[in-house]
Amino acid sequence: MEFLFPFASAFFLCFATILVVNPIAIKIGLLDLPNDRKCHDGAIPLIGGIGIFFSVLMASSIFLEHSQTLNLYLISSALILFLGVLDDRYDLSVKIRLVSQVIVASILIFGAGFYLTSLGNILYFFEFKLGVVGIIVTVLAVIGSINAFNMVDGIDGLAGMLSLVTFTTLSFLFYRADSPWFLLPLLFNAAILAYLFFNLRWPFSSVNKIFMGDAGSMLIGLTVVWLLVLGTQASALPNNLDMVNIQVFSPVTALYLIAIPLMDMAAIMYRRVRKGFSPFKPDRDHLHHIFERAGYTRKQTLVRITALSALLAVMGLVGEVYYVPEWIMFVGFILLFLGYNWALAHVWKIITWLKRN
Repeated sequence: MEFLFPFASAFFLCFATILVVNPIAIKIGLLDLPNDRKCHDGAIPLIGGIGIFFSVLMASSIFLEHSQTLNLYLISSALILFLGVLDDRYDLSVKIRLVSQVIVASILIFGAGFYLTSLGNILYFFEFKLGVVGIIVTVLAVIGSINAFNMVDGIDGLAGMLSLVTFTTLSFLFYRADSPWFLLPLLFNAAILAYLFFNLRWPFSSVNKIFMGDAGSMLIGLTVVWLLVLGTQASALPNNLDMVNIQVFSPVTALYLIAIPLMDMAAIMYRRVRKGFSPFKPDRDHLHHIFERAGYTRKQTLVRITALSALLAVMGLVGEVYYVPEWIMFVGFILLFLGYNWALAHVWKIITWLKRN
């Protein structure tokens, strides 16, 4: 019952919120219109993030233990949702988005009292402690996670499915450590499933299609990084008075839980900079675009990328559960990323070779 009632509540609350907000979004113009980068039919309401947020907000007030940390998380998530809605409606500049994300990151660091103080034993010989530099690293981590999930939201269901993989593994790890935070990713899973019902129009194709929007993808990215910091670090500042936090999993495990969004963002930004473009300049060189240009349908692309993400997350879980040395897991991830980046840089040669053989 500790799973069923919260899960069902978040699912139906998200479902109901989407039905209520949908006509309002159409009236105020909160719509995604097709253009040279966005190939879809008609104007699609950008309300998935709103539905997810309000369902989690209401369900968490009922089922989650109230604390200063939870309240600050809800405040920061409301701010990032508001930023995302404004971006969906008015297409904000990169500078405004980045400044807002830094402000939101400061709530986690200086409000809740958590930031990355250690990266664990990734260097084999000693623990990689960050000290006060961890504040800057945490700000970069928050910006990175928000934009990673925002950038990966390129085809129907992809950001939702990848976040399901991440939230499922996070819920398992927190539950395994007997931490009450296991319920937050569980609530997100329920709300995201309700959103996917409309976004993928499955199992009923008659429902009105909606998109997550920047509000939804940035909300997910923020929530993921909050949970990763809470899971990998003890409270770093003395103002965290309402809960005792223990390390739930190692920092290197976190890399595997968000591997696809993280690697895709890093590889894309690296290639953009090499070409002399802004790292935030939109393009059609993401992993899902490459799958499509290689001849896969969007559903085939969705299944394959989700399966790859799940495989990497399971690798991280196995390393955590069976106490694989952190430096081995870190070297393994670096090799994965280098292989991923090389494969994307040579993807057409690889596809041509496969077709010939």
